[in-house]
Amino acid sequence: MQMRHYAKPLNNLISQLSKLPGVGGKSAQRLAFHILSMEEKDASAIAEAIMDARRTMKYCSVCGNLTDVDPCGICTDTTRDQRIICTVESPKDVAAMERIREYRGLYHVLNGTISPLDGIGPEDINLKALIVRLQNSEVDEVILATNPNIEGEATAMYLSRLIKPSGIKVTRIAHGIPVGGDLEYTDEVTLSKAMDGRREL
Repeated sequence: MQMRHYAKPLNNLISQLSKLPGVGGKSAQRLAFHILSMEEKDASAIAEAIMDARRTMKYCSVCGNLTDVDPCGICTDTTRDQRIICTVESPKDVAAMERIREYRGLYHVLNGTISPLDGIGPEDINLKALIVRLQNSEVDEVILATNPNIEGEATAMYLSRLIKPSGIKVTRIAHGIPVGGDLEYTDEVTLSKAMDGRREL
C-alpha cells in the first residue's frame, strides 16, 4: 500500500508492516505512526527483538517446535510423560496446548498439513522425523491434534493409517473445537474438553 502524500521512509514502514498477517493498510498506518512517536530506544528494542528472534530461533531437531536451544526444553524435560506424543500442525498449537496446563506428554510439530490441492504431500511436512521417533522410543499413544478442517482431517487420517500397524494407540482430539477453527484461537476450557474427549482412530 503506497501513500503518495507520505515521505518515502514512512511509506516503506507502512508497506512492511502491512505484510504481517491480520494487518491491513489502516492498521499498518496506525502502527507506523505509533512507532514513530515512540522513544528511539523503545523502537530500537522492537527492531532488535525481531532480529534477535530471527537469528536465534530454530526448529527442534527432535519434535520440530521453535526453540532457541536444540533439543527444546519440552523434549529434554524428564518430568513429562515420554510415552505420549501429541501431534500438532505448528509451534503456535504447542503454545495453545501448553496453556491448558493439563497435557504433560511430548509433542511433534508437523509444520504444515497434507493438502493435495496446494501440492503439499506427506513428504513436504515434518513426518519422517515422527516415524523415526516412534521406531526409536517406547511411545504408547499418539494424539492427533491437527485442526478440524479439511487439511487437518486428511492429515490425521493419513497419520492414523501410517501409525496403527505398529500397534501404537492413535487417538484424535474431540471436536469441542469448531470445524474450520484453529487451535491457536481456541480458549483453554474448549481445548481441555477436546483433549479429555479424544478418541481412538
